Amino acid sequence: MRGNRKPKEFQMTDITATAGTASTADMLRLLCDRLCPQRRVVHTGDAIYQAGERFGKLYILSSGFFKIVNLAADGREQVVGLKFRGDWLGFDGIADGHYACDAVAMDTGEVWVVPYGALLAACMQHPPLLQLLHAAMSREIAHDRDSLMSVCTLPADARVADFLRYWAESLAERGMRTDQITLRMTRAEIGNYLGMTLETVSRALSRLARDKVIGFAEKGRRDVRIPDVGALSAFVQRCLAPAAPMLQ
Repeated sequence: MRGNRKPKEFQMTDITATAGTASTADMLRLLCDRLCPQRRVVHTGDAIYQAGERFGKLYILSSGFFKIVNLAADGREQVVGLKFRGDWLGFDGIADGHYACDAVAMDTGEVWVVPYGALLAACMQHPPLLQLLHAAMSREIAHDRDSLMSVCTLPADARVADFLRYWAESLAERGMRTDQITLRMTRAEIGNYLGMTLETVSRALSRLARDKVIGFAEKGRRDVRIPDVGALSAFVQRCLAPAAPMLQ
């Protein structure tokens, strides 16, 4: 019966876990071999492109972290995406020829600059490049969908837990440590991204720490200890579980 159907577990799609796609290192190697992209060092606060700027290039994040920022009509900044090593930036500019958001570095890193026309020409000569491009676009669409699901369906504590899980698993897929992560965003930026206030983010982090799901490495609470990433997923699922019926 439909009422007995087991609900699907909610988790953000990991951006590099799609079967059949190349690893981050393999992808970067293929791009380097076929396109010889320009390498550009970036520092915290640098914008590699801004909303309204004419589109002509895509960017691949070789190292570091980026946030994608949209400017609302009233002038407020809204964080709409996060980018990790191996992610592509600039797809939003393809449709109408102009970038729709700002791409801003959250720490020192390196991006590879790929002219879009040169990429299309290389894809015609080397089909694996086209498959790689399509896979990157597909993963971005899937992650955007799951991010929206998180904001629309999860309570605040679960939203923060899933955000930390996503960050840790993204690092794990890139061979980086996950037992302790450094958040490159302020509490206000996290709240902006997750659709909640700074105070709500702080309370959610405190509750996760109180429940021993996470810990803090220092007083500033920028470095977060994650003893078990699976515990974050379990926390999210517990928040989604229907309450037990009360006895009459």
